[in-house]
Amino acid sequence: MQGSDGALSFTELVLNASFLVQLVMLFLLILSVVSWTIIIQRSNQYKLGRKKADEFEEKFWSGIDLNNLYQDCVKRQHSLIGLEVIYSAGFKEFVRLVNSGPADQEVVMDGTYRQMKVAASREIENLETHLPTLATIGSISPYIGLFGTVWGIMHAFVALAAVKNATLSMVAPPIAEALIATAMGLFAAIPAVMFYNRFTTKLEALENRYLNFMDEFATILNRRLVTIKSASVKREEAQNQVKPRSFNDFASRNTASSYRNQEYAENSYKEEARFVKRPTAEGPTYRVGNMRRSHENNEENSLRSGAPSSLRSLSGRGNINNGQGS
Repeated sequence: MQGSDGALSFTELVLNASFLVQLVMLFLLILSVVSWTIIIQRSNQYKLGRKKADEFEEKFWSGIDLNNLYQDCVKRQHSLIGLEVIYSAGFKEFVRLVNSGPADQEVVMDGTYRQMKVAASREIENLETHLPTLATIGSISPYIGLFGTVWGIMHAFVALAAVKNATLSMVAPPIAEALIATAMGLFAAIPAVMFYNRFTTKLEALENRYLNFMDEFATILNRRLVTIKSASVKREEAQNQVKPRSFNDFASRNTASSYRNQEYAENSYKEEARFVKRPTAEGPTYRVGNMRRSHENNEENSLRSGAPSSLRSLSGRGNINNGQGS
C-alpha cells in the first residue's frame, strides 16, 4: 500500500480496496463522465441557441419582408433552431388562417399564438434535455460515495478486530480507501450541481427571450391583420359603391323613360281630348281646347246675322224638329 518513500499511493489504495468499494468507485466514475459529457453538450447547445437568436433577431428587426424571411426559413427547415422555429410556425399558421376565409381577428391571433407557444415549448423541451439527469447526478453522487466510505470503514474495523495489537499504519489504509469513494462522489456531484444551476439560469433567459419575441411578433401580425382587414373592407366598399351607382343610373334612366312615356301619354290624351266632338245646332264643337274658340265663332256669326247665337240655336233646333216632324 505504501510507496518507496512510505506514502500511500492512490492507485494502490483503489486496487486494494474491497470489491464493493471498487464497484462504488467505478459507478461514481461513470456518473462523473456522464455528467461532464452533459455539461459540454449543453454548454455548446446554449451557446448555439443564444448565437442563433441574436442573428435571427438582428435579421428580423432589420426591416426585412416577413414573406422573404419565411421563405428563407423554409429553405433551412431542417436546421432551424429557437426563434427561427417559433417564427416559421407562427407565420405559417397565420397565413393559413387568413387564407382559409373570412375569420374573426381574435380567432386568427389566438390560433397563431397557440401555434407559436407549442413551437416554443418544444424548443424549451429540447434545451432541457439531460438536465434532469444532471440534477440527479448532483443529488445522489455524495450519498453513493458516502455509502462506499461507510462500507469501507466498517470493513476496516472488522479486519482490525481480529488483530490484537492494532497500529495506525494498519488502520490508515482501509480508512483512506473508504474516503476515496466519498471524494469521487463529491467530484461527480459538485460540477453537476454547479452547471445545473447555471444551465437553469440560461434556460430561463432563453425562455423569456422566446416569450418576448412571441408577444412582439404577435403584435406585428395583429397590426398586419388589421391592415389586411381594412384593405378588404375598403375594397368591398368600393365594389358596393360601384354597384349602387350603376343601379341608380339604370333606375334614373328607367324613371326618365317612364316620365317621358307618361308625358307622352298625357299629351296624347290632351290631343285626343281636343278632337272629341260635342253635337250642337251649328255643328260639332271641340270639347276641350276648341270650346272657347267655337263659342267665339258662333257669337261672331250671330252678330253678323243680327240675332243672338242662342236664338239662332233655338231656331235651328226648331227647323230640325220641324223637318223631322214633317
